[in-house]
Amino acid sequence: MTQGVAVVGIYVRDQDEALAFYAGKLGFTVHTDARNGDYRWLTVQHPAQPSFQLGLFLPQPPTVDAATAQALREAVAKGAMPPLVLVVDDCRATYERLRDAGVEFTQAPVERYGTVDAGFRDPSGNGWKLIQSRAG
Repeated sequence: MTQGVAVVGIYVRDQDEALAFYAGKLGFTVHTDARNGDYRWLTVQHPAQPSFQLGLFLPQPPTVDAATAQALREAVAKGAMPPLVLVVDDCRATYERLRDAGVEFTQAPVERYGTVDAGFRDPSGNGWKLIQSRAG
Protein backbone atom coordinates (compact mmCIF):
# COMPACT_ATOMS: atom_id res chain seq x y z
CA MET A 1 0.00 0.00 0.00
CA THR A 2 1.34 3.44 -0.94
CA GLN A 3 0.80 6.29 1.49
CA GLY A 4 2.10 9.80 1.72
CA VAL A 5 1.17 13.41 2.10
CA ALA A 6 -0.35 14.71 -1.11
CA VAL A 7 -1.62 18.17 -0.11
CA VAL A 8 -0.48 20.66 2.51
CA GLY A 9 -2.58 23.77 2.85
CA ILE A 10 -1.78 27.31 3.84
CA TYR A 11 -4.18 30.14 4.57
CA VAL A 12 -4.19 33.10 2.19
CA ARG A 13 -6.14 36.37 2.32
CA ASP A 14 -7.13 36.26 -1.36
CA GLN A 15 -6.91 33.18 -3.56
CA ASP A 16 -6.54 35.07 -6.85
CA GLU A 17 -3.71 37.17 -5.38
CA ALA A 18 -2.06 34.03 -4.01
CA LEU A 19 -2.40 32.25 -7.34
CA ALA A 20 -0.80 35.20 -9.16
CA PHE A 21 2.13 35.05 -6.72
CA TYR A 22 2.67 31.30 -6.68
CA ALA A 23 2.15 30.78 -10.41
CA GLY A 24 3.37 34.11 -11.76
CA LYS A 25 6.39 34.69 -9.52
CA LEU A 26 7.40 31.31 -8.08
CA GLY A 27 6.60 29.24 -11.18
CA PHE A 28 4.10 26.82 -9.64
CA THR A 29 1.29 25.47 -11.83
CA VAL A 30 -2.39 25.01 -11.02
CA HIS A 31 -3.31 21.45 -10.11
CA THR A 32 -6.94 21.89 -9.02
CA ASP A 33 -9.27 24.88 -9.03
CA ALA A 34 -12.76 23.75 -8.06
CA ARG A 35 -15.65 25.62 -6.47
CA ASN A 36 -18.56 24.53 -4.34
CA GLY A 37 -20.64 27.60 -3.60
CA ASP A 38 -18.40 30.10 -1.78
CA TYR A 39 -15.77 27.43 -1.10
CA ARG A 40 -12.84 27.13 -3.50
CA TRP A 41 -10.39 24.23 -3.48
CA LEU A 42 -7.27 25.69 -5.08
CA THR A 43 -4.00 23.77 -5.22
CA VAL A 44 -0.74 24.42 -7.02
CA GLN A 45 2.35 22.32 -7.50
CA HIS A 46 5.99 22.88 -8.21
CA PRO A 47 6.90 21.58 -11.68
CA ALA A 48 9.75 19.48 -10.24
CA GLN A 49 7.49 17.87 -7.61
CA PRO A 50 4.27 16.75 -9.32
CA SER A 51 3.16 14.36 -6.58
CA PHE A 52 2.81 17.15 -4.01
CA GLN A 53 0.23 19.95 -3.94
CA LEU A 54 0.20 23.20 -1.97
CA GLY A 55 -3.35 24.24 -1.10
CA LEU A 56 -4.12 27.97 -1.14
CA PHE A 57 -7.15 28.18 1.13
CA LEU A 58 -9.23 30.95 2.65
CA PRO A 59 -9.93 30.65 6.36
CA GLN A 60 -13.72 30.69 6.16
CA PRO A 61 -16.87 28.80 7.08
CA PRO A 62 -17.63 25.92 6.88
CA THR A 63 -14.08 24.86 7.84
CA VAL A 64 -13.89 27.45 10.66
CA ASP A 65 -16.35 29.93 12.14
CA ALA A 66 -16.21 33.62 11.23
CA ALA A 67 -14.36 34.72 14.40
CA THR A 68 -11.71 32.02 13.98
CA ALA A 69 -11.35 32.92 10.30
CA GLN A 70 -10.59 36.53 11.23
CA ALA A 71 -8.07 35.45 13.88
CA LEU A 72 -6.34 33.17 11.37
CA ARG A 73 -6.14 35.93 8.75
CA GLU A 74 -4.55 38.24 11.34
CA ALA A 75 -2.05 35.59 12.47
CA VAL A 76 -0.98 34.84 8.89
CA ALA A 77 -0.60 38.56 8.10
CA LYS A 78 1.77 38.91 11.06
CA GLY A 79 3.94 36.06 9.79
CA ALA A 80 3.01 33.89 12.78
CA MET A 81 2.68 30.63 10.87
CA PRO A 82 5.69 28.28 10.57
CA PRO A 83 7.78 28.93 7.48
CA LEU A 84 7.63 26.75 4.41
CA VAL A 85 10.86 25.65 2.75
CA LEU A 86 11.69 25.77 -0.94
CA VAL A 87 14.85 23.81 -1.75
CA VAL A 88 16.84 25.10 -4.74
CA ASP A 89 20.10 24.22 -6.46
CA ASP A 90 21.51 27.76 -6.25
CA CYS A 91 20.08 30.05 -3.58
CA ARG A 92 21.78 33.23 -4.79
CA ALA A 93 20.70 32.77 -8.42
CA THR A 94 17.13 31.94 -7.37
CA TYR A 95 17.11 34.94 -5.04
CA GLU A 96 18.12 37.22 -7.92
CA ARG A 97 15.53 35.71 -10.28
CA LEU A 98 12.68 35.91 -7.76
CA ARG A 99 13.66 39.41 -6.60
CA ASP A 100 13.67 40.54 -10.23
CA ALA A 101 10.17 38.99 -10.58
CA GLY A 102 8.93 41.16 -7.70
CA VAL A 103 9.24 38.81 -4.71
CA GLU A 104 9.98 40.86 -1.59
CA PHE A 105 12.66 39.23 0.51
CA THR A 106 12.96 39.55 4.27
CA GLN A 107 16.49 38.16 4.26
CA ALA A 108 19.15 38.17 1.56
CA PRO A 109 21.16 34.97 1.02
CA VAL A 110 23.36 34.04 3.97
CA GLU A 111 25.88 31.22 4.33
CA ARG A 112 25.27 29.16 7.47
CA TYR A 113 24.88 25.60 8.67
CA GLY A 114 26.78 24.33 5.62
CA THR A 115 24.42 25.82 3.05
CA VAL A 116 22.95 29.13 1.85
CA ASP A 117 19.47 30.39 2.72
CA ALA A 118 17.26 33.43 2.19
CA GLY A 119 13.78 34.42 3.39
CA PHE A 120 10.66 35.90 1.83
CA ARG A 121 6.94 36.19 2.51
CA ASP A 122 3.97 35.72 0.20
CA PRO A 123 1.37 38.51 -0.14
CA SER A 124 -0.69 37.01 2.72
CA GLY A 125 2.25 36.96 5.14
CA ASN A 126 3.26 33.29 4.94
CA GLY A 127 7.00 32.97 5.51
CA TRP A 128 9.27 30.99 3.23
CA LYS A 129 12.89 29.89 3.53
CA LEU A 130 14.78 29.47 0.30
CA ILE A 131 17.47 26.88 1.06
CA GLN A 132 20.23 25.69 -1.22
CA SER A 133 20.38 21.90 -1.41
CA ARG A 134 23.54 20.40 -0.04
CA ALA A 135 25.83 18.51 -2.37
CA GLY A 136 25.80 15.00 -1.34
